[in-house]
Amino acid sequence: MKLPLRSYNIGSMEAELKKILAERHKQYITDSQRISSAVLIPIYQKDGQYYIVFIKRTMMVKEHKGQISFPGGGRDKEDKTLRDTALREAEEEIGLRKEDVNVIGELDDELTTTSNFIVTPFIASIPYPYRFTINKEEVAQVISVPIVALLDKDCLQPDIEVLNGKKVKSFAYYYNGTRIWGATARILNKLLNIITKITG
Repeated sequence: MKLPLRSYNIGSMEAELKKILAERHKQYITDSQRISSAVLIPIYQKDGQYYIVFIKRTMMVKEHKGQISFPGGGRDKEDKTLRDTALREAEEEIGLRKEDVNVIGELDDELTTTSNFIVTPFIASIPYPYRFTINKEEVAQVISVPIVALLDKDCLQPDIEVLNGKKVKSFAYYYNGTRIWGATARILNKLLNIITKITG
């Protein structure tokens, strides 16, 4: 019998996620016309609940103004791997130091629809409490959302995205007035599906 989500400690959840991610077939996207990028999906445990860390981007950034996303960005020349990109960007944007991050695995690549990126997501556990240091030019707010809230059936709603000039059916997550949509919602959906398999 599978345990409810609240019954897992962070170490148990890490082990389960790591096993599933290592065994699943990751879907890669190759497109020379798009920019390689990576995001970090930080997860922590507080009072028996798991939380996922998102950021709200400022209106000063070049892409994704005001959107809810995971910490991340485009790959730089000095980044040896996309994992390095995710870790560097998380440190630059919210002060999450590499040595405090335990990368568990990666999810499928996703395309952004309002910009020209291929996004590679990396799941990681981080300690709690954590003192984030926000880059105020890029990040307006750090938002922590409990996973149980995201799994609520009323949280997920139909949505429409525009990909290559065509409208496509999609979905968005809503939490306390916050709308999580686009590539972030699609990445989140795959992670939540895996967590559901773990917890039943």
